[in-house]
Amino acid sequence: MIKKGFLRIGTFFLHLLSYLPLWFLFGISSLLYYLVYHVVGYRKKIVRKNLTLSFPEKSEQEIIAIERKFYRYLTDLMVEILKMSSISKAEVFKRVKMNNFHLAEAYFEKGESVLSCSGHYGNWELGMMAAGLQFSINPHVIYKPINNKVFEEWFNALRTKFGNVFVPMRQTLRAVAATRKEASMFCFASDQSPTISDVQHVIEFLHQPTSVLLGLEKIAKQTNRPVFYFDIRRKKRGYYEIDCIPMCLNPDETKEFEITELFFKHLAVTIQEEPQYWLWSHNRWKANRS
Repeated sequence: MIKKGFLRIGTFFLHLLSYLPLWFLFGISSLLYYLVYHVVGYRKKIVRKNLTLSFPEKSEQEIIAIERKFYRYLTDLMVEILKMSSISKAEVFKRVKMNNFHLAEAYFEKGESVLSCSGHYGNWELGMMAAGLQFSINPHVIYKPINNKVFEEWFNALRTKFGNVFVPMRQTLRAVAATRKEASMFCFASDQSPTISDVQHVIEFLHQPTSVLLGLEKIAKQTNRPVFYFDIRRKKRGYYEIDCIPMCLNPDETKEFEITELFFKHLAVTIQEEPQYWLWSHNRWKANRS
């Protein structure tokens, strides 16, 4: 109970910090970069290994350059997510430009539902918040709960402040069934790793055998809902664009694993163009490495 009390005090102060202007928080981010990268070396071995195996064509100097850019962005991402605790709707619209979202909205106007997918690329959290303000429906975002319940409560409060509904991964089918009579959009971050016991399919992704989740594909084929890829791009510090790309409009007509592989092909293009904005500190390939 004492530990939980201290954690609640900590999240309260995080909320207070979020009222600082973003330009000031970016100054803090620059200091954090030095601590995280040069002093602590947070997950540096994992990041270096992930980058080296994903880009075998690049020299060591090129890998280190991407690595440094990634850590600079990682600390920016930290303060941007912190800012979301108190961010206004106007600030979200200012910082996230959305392209072609009318393609998905057209389905909602007809009372139909869609699915969307993205990776842990750029500020996906802010992107989902922006999507919730753009569409006429409140997106259902599938997420993996974290172990610390106090921080999960704080995190989910900022995620849902403008109406988004966050659904624990293992409750996805139940949530889909509960909304089957209304227009909805379920959003998947489909680049997460399955547990070793849940591995059902392995693909080649960024030059490595990669275990993948099949939840998006299973829901798409069961419901025949069209699937859109949210291509998130960072334009400059604190500013993003999201393109809503039709990825698979007729899931019934696809072969097994086709939707999953389509997603990873889209994500690979996004990553290869600007690799520093993907979450390289996640031990993505641990199930595939000895």
